[in-house]
Amino acid sequence: MTTMITTRRPWPLVLALMAVTAMACAAPDAGSDDTASAAPERTIEVTMTDLAFTPTSITVADGETVRVRFTNDGALPHDAFVGDAEAQDAHEAEMAESAGGHGGHGAGADDAVTVEPGETGELLVTGTASGDLLIGCHQPGHYGAGMVMQVAAA
Repeated sequence: MTTMITTRRPWPLVLALMAVTAMACAAPDAGSDDTASAAPERTIEVTMTDLAFTPTSITVADGETVRVRFTNDGALPHDAFVGDAEAQDAHEAEMAESAGGHGGHGAGADDAVTVEPGETGELLVTGTASGDLLIGCHQPGHYGAGMVMQVAAA
């Protein structure tokens, strides 16, 4: 008795997968938010010095996204963390537990950036109707010393 071995060619499956992938890439993203992907129209310059942000308050309209560019003119590293007072307090406690370790700031985190002396860093900030956002520095002792700025509603 002779047994025949048949080999199936994967080409029809490969072609079908390529076609599906091409259609998925070409289709518009129904869930996309064009405003989120658009570049901010406004950039706000903020200077970081040892234990202070200048200015101490910025104004951003509800839903408006601005680029905030931080320049560290101080002698120490500083960071900027965006959140309401509750988030600031939680982040401060987290940083105290990690002895000031800011693993990840500046490496893709959307709400925080660490800026070394003489360097600049940027965050995108979207205003809220309540104007309850703050930007705080959570290097050891900085937030407690008042290194915080208000993101006021327009």
